[in-house]
Amino acid sequence: MIESITGGYLTAPITGVILIMIGLYGLMVKRDLIKQVIAINIISPGVVLYFTGLGYVPEGEAPLLAHSEVVDPIPAALMLTTLVIDVAVTAFALALIIKIEEIDLEELEGDED
Repeated sequence: MIESITGGYLTAPITGVILIMIGLYGLMVKRDLIKQVIAINIISPGVVLYFTGLGYVPEGEAPLLAHSEVVDPIPAALMLTTLVIDVAVTAFALALIIKIEEIDLEELEGDED
């Protein structure tokens, strides 16, 4: 259905590259740490879309039985791992940001005394 709307030009790898570029733009332009974490979270699905799109084989089947056209399962497995690691990195980054804000707040309160 999406091919009929976009004329077949907006494929998964192209969409992934667009998301990566949007995320990189956010990383370069935004100075707020939370917005940078959001930009990293925009890059991650872009990478997943790009590599899953590269591993896609039209009319391919799962490699459970011997077929002539099979889809490579390695990119899909690696991208699932990437998404899990992305959640962990996001949680760690947000915890660091909270700690940085607490330290900055304590320093500001210490300067006033």
